[in-house]
Amino acid sequence: MVYEKFWSENPQIAKNKTEIWKLEKDGLKIFDDIPHYAANGFDSIPKENWDMFKWAGLYLQRPKEAGYWMMRVVIPGGILTYDQQITLANIAKDYGRDVYDITTRQAIQFHWLTIEQVPDILNRLEKVGMTTAGACGDITRNIIGNALAGIDPDELFDTREVLYDVFEYFSLNEDYSNLPRKYKMSISANIHNASNAEINCVSFNPATKVIDGVTEVGFHVKVGGGLSSVPMLAEELDLFILPEKTVEVAAAITTIFRDFGYREKRHRSRLKFLVADWGPEQFKEKLLEYTGPLPEKGESAVKGWNAGYFYGIHKQKQDGLNYVGVNIPVGRLNPDEVIEFAELAKKYGNGEIRNCNSQNLIIPNVPDEKLEELKQESIFERFPYQPKKFIGYSVSCTGIEYCNLALVETKNRMRTISETLDKEIDLDVPVRMHMVGCPNNCGQRAIAEIGLQGIKMKNQDKKMVEAFEIYVGGTLNEGGKFNEKLKGKVEAEQLYHVLKELILFFKETKLLSETFLDFVERVGIPELQSKLDDILTEVAV
Repeated sequence: MVYEKFWSENPQIAKNKTEIWKLEKDGLKIFDDIPHYAANGFDSIPKENWDMFKWAGLYLQRPKEAGYWMMRVVIPGGILTYDQQITLANIAKDYGRDVYDITTRQAIQFHWLTIEQVPDILNRLEKVGMTTAGACGDITRNIIGNALAGIDPDELFDTREVLYDVFEYFSLNEDYSNLPRKYKMSISANIHNASNAEINCVSFNPATKVIDGVTEVGFHVKVGGGLSSVPMLAEELDLFILPEKTVEVAAAITTIFRDFGYREKRHRSRLKFLVADWGPEQFKEKLLEYTGPLPEKGESAVKGWNAGYFYGIHKQKQDGLNYVGVNIPVGRLNPDEVIEFAELAKKYGNGEIRNCNSQNLIIPNVPDEKLEELKQESIFERFPYQPKKFIGYSVSCTGIEYCNLALVETKNRMRTISETLDKEIDLDVPVRMHMVGCPNNCGQRAIAEIGLQGIKMKNQDKKMVEAFEIYVGGTLNEGGKFNEKLKGKVEAEQLYHVLKELILFFKETKLLSETFLDFVERVGIPELQSKLDDILTEVAV
């Protein structure tokens, strides 16, 4: 099918401003323009071209007119070599004002970049086999994988080669660089759903099937997941995908999204809206038109959900080797800390670092005989491999510090709240808390046990102030369930007190080893709402 012909002949496609410029010039062409803009400065960039920079992984920070950029770097599956880590750390040090953020999609973000610096940064990345293409924009984003791929005792099979093949197929591929909206994919064979399958546009998940008397390992596939202001859980197709068919199936699904996805209103252009309207059976039938016959579903190998957390020291599936899962509070490091981790990984392992979608990291391939010496390293005093119950399970988006869409400050607030709760409340279970600065849900608020969404509200003096809404009970276990909003708005200055009282209520009334999620399901939303009402009445006095 010829894309341009289909586009021009499809009466359902509205030629809105964004779609018009995407037809006139492919977003990936921005890489050709960057040297010119770098030579002539920020003022040489037409305002109407600002959005095109997303295809190069660049967003303007707030305020946009100041000319500072956030850059996101693609890291397929979250796996970094020693040389890549050192390169990234030096970019943050030389250009990014010492800010190095791990994202909820295993990528890396820099801040405070200027257009003049971008060519050198891209050159440095290219030298170590890295790119920013596809990190942002209406294109296939960084592909999430199992952070333990290849070393995981709990994986059905090693998915690294499959993931890299899919990544290479889509990377810089102009056949798929003009999608209706951003497009998120995950490929994992971890049996604990480490890749958060249900909130991806497309996810390949571990499964088995007996074919011609032989038990084959492969994938089930889910489509149509996503968060933002209208969260939806992905739907499973009645198909079994052999590993060698993954690229073909991924291409077919992406082609369907490209050619049939909605383009009239950008807030309804994600794949999830097409899947919701078509349903999984119609989507499957269209997919088979592209791929030809595929086997029906087999047996899912998924046994639960670990939310991407791998803390502690654990045996790998390779005899004599171990991995160490480390907490990086809300995903933020400085360059010296990145270099320190890189040197540890080189000294005790093979130089690799694995980024987790929980904004943490893993040091893999540590021999048994080096474990005791590694455990004595002082860096684990700041970044423990056995973190406390709140800071170890806190996630945050970028927030108003840099993001043009955010309404409130998040990163430092989430860290301060979590660390203070750890000092004041002792629990026998962790509590997963996610904070977001706006409805776009980059911090994945909807799947948290306690989700905190930033808003603006009028205080008693009729002034607009930062505030939060509280959601409870999110999970991706057994297909997933998004958390539910409790009524009431909490001023940012009162948020710590309100959360503390709510968690103390949990501590005082919970059963032994009961998680906050189980507690919400046992006591019910009305009981929690009543408690929150009492707390809000108290703080209002």
